[in-house]
Amino acid sequence: MKLRFFLLAIVLLLVPSLAEAQCAMCRAVLESSENQSTAEGINNGIMYLMVFPYLAIGGLAYFVYRSYKKNKSSE
Repeated sequence: MKLRFFLLAIVLLLVPSLAEAQCAMCRAVLESSENQSTAEGINNGIMYLMVFPYLAIGGLAYFVYRSYKKNKSSE
């Protein structure tokens, strides 16, 4: 079970680096410009902002798991 959870966590952490996080409007505007570094910068910024909610949820899940495990071991 722990190995499966660990592998799932690794996959979920690596997949966003392959994804493109631009909305349709941002993508249309940035593709029409000739400077592709701007589009890449916008995409990287969106990916950067997307990481923090996942870290918060992961931290909360960790504390719940640790609390559950501590309560179970004390019984």
